[in-house]
Amino acid sequence: MPMMALSVRFELKDEAAAAGFDALVTRTLPLIVSEEPGTLLYLVNTVDGAPLSRVFNEYYASPEAFDAHEQQPHVQAFLAERALYVKSYHVDRLTPTVGKGLIPGD
Repeated sequence: MPMMALSVRFELKDEAAAAGFDALVTRTLPLIVSEEPGTLLYLVNTVDGAPLSRVFNEYYASPEAFDAHEQQPHVQAFLAERALYVKSYHVDRLTPTVGKGLIPGD
C-alpha cells in the first residue's frame, strides 16, 4: 500500500489563540505517538517570521492508517477544539515519491 502524507498550515487568531493551540497540540501529540502505529511521522512546526502560523507534516503508512488516525478519540477532540484558535487552515495532500528516511528503498 502506498504511503500518504499531508502538510497542513494553520493561521491562528491571535497570540492568546496561539498559546491555546500549542497547549492543545502538547496534550494531543503524545497520544498520537503512543496510540497510532500507522502514523509514521507527525511534526508540528512554527514558521520563522510568522508567529501565528503552524505547519504540520504528517506521514502515514497507508490511506487506511490516516483514516484510523482521524477516528481516534484524541484526534476528534483536537479537531473539535481547534476551532477556538484557528482563523484559517490549508491542507495539501502529498504523495511521497523520493527522499530519505521514510520511503522504502531510499
